[in-house]
Amino acid sequence: MPLRRYSSLIPLLAILGSVTCLGLGTSWAKHSLFPLVGAQGTTAVRVGFSALLLLLFWRPWRWQLSRADLRTVALYGAALGLTNLCFYMALRTIPFGIAVAIEFSGPLAVALLASRRPLDFVWVALAVAGLALLLPLGHDVSNLDPTGVLFALGAAVCWASYIVFGKRASHLHAGHSVSLGLAMAALVVVPVGVMHSGAALLSPIVLGVGLGVALISSAIPISLEMVALKRLTPQAFGIMSSMEPAVAAMLAYILLDERLGAGQWLAIAMIMAASMGSSYMAQRQRRAAPAGAQARI
Repeated sequence: MPLRRYSSLIPLLAILGSVTCLGLGTSWAKHSLFPLVGAQGTTAVRVGFSALLLLLFWRPWRWQLSRADLRTVALYGAALGLTNLCFYMALRTIPFGIAVAIEFSGPLAVALLASRRPLDFVWVALAVAGLALLLPLGHDVSNLDPTGVLFALGAAVCWASYIVFGKRASHLHAGHSVSLGLAMAALVVVPVGVMHSGAALLSPIVLGVGLGVALISSAIPISLEMVALKRLTPQAFGIMSSMEPAVAAMLAYILLDERLGAGQWLAIAMIMAASMGSSYMAQRQRRAAPAGAQARI
C-alpha cells in the first residue's frame, strides 16, 4: 500500500522534472544559439542532437513495431518537431510570455475537450486564471507581430496533437516511442535549419552548445513526459503541464534574483492547485477503473 501511494506521485514528479529542464535548456538556447544560427538552426541542432542521443541510448531497432504503431509514432514525432520549430519562430518577434501564453492554449484545449465531469472544469479554470495572472499579458496586442502570433498558435495546435498522439503511443516502451518520435521530428526540422543556417551549424560552438541544449531541453524532458503519459489521462497531462510557467518563475527567482509580487505568487499557487487537483482526480479515476483497464494503463 505505501508503494502504491508513492507511485501516484510519479507523474507529478516526472512533469516537474520535465518543465524544469525545458525552461533551463530553452533559456540557454535562446541566449547562446539564436544570435549564431537563428530560430531554425537552433531547432535543428536541438532536435537533431536529441534524436541522435536517444537513438544511441535506446537502440529502438531492437523492438518490433506494427504498421499502425509506426504511423502513430510518425505523427507524434512530426507534431513534436513542428511544436519546437513554431515556438522558436514565434520567439523571434513576440515576447516570451505572450508566446508561452498562446502556446498553452493547446494543452488546455485538450484538457477542456476531454473533460467529462464538472470538477474537471474547475482545474482548467484555475490553470487559466493562474496563467493570466502570471504571464505578462498587459502588452498592447495590436502591436504584436501577426506572423509571430500565427507561429505561436501553430505551436499550440502542434502541442495539442503531440499530447494526443503521445497518449496513443504510450502503450509502447517509453524509450522506443520517444527515440523514434524524435528521429521523425529531426527529419522534419533539420532540413529547415540546414536551408536557413547552412555551414554555420557545423561551428564547434554551435555543436557544443547544441548538444548540451539537446540533452537538457529535449531528451530528458520528453522521456519524462512519456513516463507521465503512461500514467495519466490526456486532460490530466495537459493541466499538469501548466506547471511550466510557475516553475520558470521560481527558477528565475533562484537563479536570476527576479523577485515576484503577491499577485504572481498567487498565480503560482493557483497553477499548482490545478496540477495537484487534476493529479488527485486522475488517480481516483484509475482506482475506480475495472481491473483489466488498470492493467493495460
